[in-house]
Amino acid sequence: MDELLKNKTVAVHAAAGAASVTLGTALTYPLDTLKVLIQVGSSARKPLTVTDVLNRARALSGYSGLYNGVGWLTLGRTLGLGARFGVYEILTAFYKDGREDDYSYVSEALMAGFAAGIMECFVSSPFEIIKLRAQVASASRVVHSPTIAEKSVASPLVSRLLPRYSLDMTAMSNSVGLLSTLTPRHANMSDALKGYPWMMTGSGRPPAVSNVRMPSEILSLEGWAAMWRGLRSGLVRDSIFGGIFFSSWQFTPSNAELESCGDGPYTQQISAILNLGDRVVT
Repeated sequence: MDELLKNKTVAVHAAAGAASVTLGTALTYPLDTLKVLIQVGSSARKPLTVTDVLNRARALSGYSGLYNGVGWLTLGRTLGLGARFGVYEILTAFYKDGREDDYSYVSEALMAGFAAGIMECFVSSPFEIIKLRAQVASASRVVHSPTIAEKSVASPLVSRLLPRYSLDMTAMSNSVGLLSTLTPRHANMSDALKGYPWMMTGSGRPPAVSNVRMPSEILSLEGWAAMWRGLRSGLVRDSIFGGIFFSSWQFTPSNAELESCGDGPYTQQISAILNLGDRVVT
């Protein structure tokens, strides 16, 4: 540990990686915003184009709206890449332990890449969710007209669960009356409705995504599980990418090593294949 602290290589690589991620994200983030808005806003009847999305985002939030959430994505990518390479280095160090050539095989790099991709996805998913909410909010028109209930003194419960809204007792009573005819799953219907705060505000529907975009609002209304929504597909995507990335990365230097010194870890296997081919020809 003392040698690791004295060695400045790790710190230099970390700083260089963070700077590279920041620069790359800043340059490409507007394109990512346009892609997300086209994917979210397009439908079968009305597909959106880049011009449509760009004009809408510029009209509602200006050109700066194309960078909404760039900080969250930068932080998520930095931590995700750190987790990816950190897990990979730890696992490959375990594989190479006790070997004279200090080399890990392509199959080992593939398995370590799978694990590294899984860890990267788990670390970066919450930042990806917040980034997506900010991007959608940049092209969403927020119309908020305060009602009589919202002008009154806000209930601590509802204001904590659903910011900028307050309890409407008439809507609450009507909701309880309508649902009381059904077979209740909970002994107290009023307590059960507290899990759906929009039923207590009179709106009857969940708030728009553009109104629930900050981490505190997401956690208070949707819970911690919302931060890892869609995690399974992300795990499959990042694990496959990590496995292919590191195995290809590991295979390329092995070819250069074979050409330069001729004693790489796959020299014996390739020599055996070539000798077998010569025997078949002769």
